[in-house]
Amino acid sequence: MDLRTDLAFAELLAGSYRRLTGRPLLPADLPAHAAARWLYEEAPFGLLAHNTAADPVFVYGNRRAQALFEYDWHELTALPSRLSAAAPQRDERERFLQRVRRDGYVDDYRGERITKHQRHFWIAGATVWQLRDADGALHGQAAMIPAVEPGGCSR
Repeated sequence: MDLRTDLAFAELLAGSYRRLTGRPLLPADLPAHAAARWLYEEAPFGLLAHNTAADPVFVYGNRRAQALFEYDWHELTALPSRLSAAAPQRDERERFLQRVRRDGYVDDYRGERITKHQRHFWIAGATVWQLRDADGALHGQAAMIPAVEPGGCSR
């Protein structure tokens, strides 16, 4: 199954976001059949999701996220999500994800990340949430990244 165009996965992303935050992830006037394409191709924010494995792997990254992290779809969806942070930030990232697990979601997250080519940048204003379906089953975690800032101090 290709999650880039999967309407059920788009609903999982948008529905879980809406249930937890009370806000829409999709434009109000967007037809339901266009949700997957819009999230993948047109969304003005980075959107990532990883699975529930012991060492979670990204299962989704829209085009904006691919550009931010400098991976194509196939590379990104084979990447353990912990590798999106430089080694010194991985403990902080894990503590943050534990908070997301506990609270359901966290708004306005800022954290240093690293690209495929070892460039450091900051994600800013991100929302990270538990990816739960309407029945409450956990599918992983997702992140919506509205802004990035250059730099980062870890090397």
